[in-house]
Amino acid sequence: MKTFHQLRKHRRLYKAKRWFGQHFAGLIHITQWLAKKLAFLRILRFLNPFRYIKRMDWYIIKKFVGTYFFSILLIISVAIVFDVNDNLPKFTENHAPLRAIVFDYYLNFVPYFANLFSALFVFIAVIFFTSKMAGNSEIIAIMASGISFKRLLRPYMITCIMLSAMSYALSAYVIPYGTVVRQNFEIKYKKKSKNTSAENVQLQVDRGVIAYLQHYDNQSKKGFGFCLDKFKDKKLVSHLTAMEVQYDTISDSKYHWKIRNWKVRQLQGLKEHITSGAEKDTIIMMEPTDLVYSKGQQETFTSPALKDYISKQINRGSGNVVQYQVEYHKRIAASFASFILTIIGVSLSSRKRKGGMGTSLGIGLALSFSYIMLQTISATFAIQDNFPPMLAAWMPNFLFAFVAYFCYRNAPR
Repeated sequence: MKTFHQLRKHRRLYKAKRWFGQHFAGLIHITQWLAKKLAFLRILRFLNPFRYIKRMDWYIIKKFVGTYFFSILLIISVAIVFDVNDNLPKFTENHAPLRAIVFDYYLNFVPYFANLFSALFVFIAVIFFTSKMAGNSEIIAIMASGISFKRLLRPYMITCIMLSAMSYALSAYVIPYGTVVRQNFEIKYKKKSKNTSAENVQLQVDRGVIAYLQHYDNQSKKGFGFCLDKFKDKKLVSHLTAMEVQYDTISDSKYHWKIRNWKVRQLQGLKEHITSGAEKDTIIMMEPTDLVYSKGQQETFTSPALKDYISKQINRGSGNVVQYQVEYHKRIAASFASFILTIIGVSLSSRKRKGGMGTSLGIGLALSFSYIMLQTISATFAIQDNFPPMLAAWMPNFLFAFVAYFCYRNAPR
């Protein structure tokens, strides 16, 4: 039986609820309507990626990431020591300042070198810490608890997504800017040769417009013996000649050229109209990068710029775009290599062996170096023997995908 105080309290709550319902009935209806409309937001909890990452996954992810960056730090430290030992006489002879050596050369050398062998570092990290887990019977304990090998791969794949995204972002957007600085340092202080001129350059700068340069100097951005022919319906309608052409490097927009001692012949049937002048500013759809090619130039373009350059050169009918196409596709294919090599590494090293991790590490290193060698060979075939650039970039991934599938099927269950 309720006491008098309980009944009194109940009566007060009832009166308060009744008063609130009479004065705020509309607010209650609005709240109920919003609750029904926002019920679909409950599905968002299934889209939360952290919902699928358990304690075991965090344990493997931390080991993976830690071993990966430790292996990069270790190997790059050794590479820097050898590089300093090899280049120190050149730096001393050419009076390279310490600030330029550290910030212009090595600060850009480290990301380039690390990203170049990123797949190898991923593979070594997987082999190393997974073999250690298998040697400590951790893999056996995980599988004995009812976790399948497929489920065991989940934290590895999650880490590969993060590392692959980081690798692609570096190669596509960050490293090209550093490569320009590093190459300029090498030219200045290591005296590496760079192609700075071109002879007898002919290219299509626009539809029906052909440009010709007898000689071009990239250092001064100046050309000599310039001709520009315009065709309409396969007939020559304009012929421009100039003794000298100078690219405007301080202009706010591209394609600005200054021509000197010029003459234009406008052809109209059997008649022609000739105009000439000493100097004139004009727009010609070409840039210095279209005229001179230097070794490794494709590495200085970001991926969007590289894609635009390839499209522009193909439209002009240029055949010297294969190395640019290989570089563009290789950046994408290299980021996917981490997934393939990780599956191979886990499949090889998750079994407990008597000899420890030596056998797994030896097989893994042989496979990873085979992948790098195949990647180099396929790129050479594309440049030298007209092999399709996209297929050349993806061929190592296709071949090693079969190796990964075979290793996955024979992995311990």
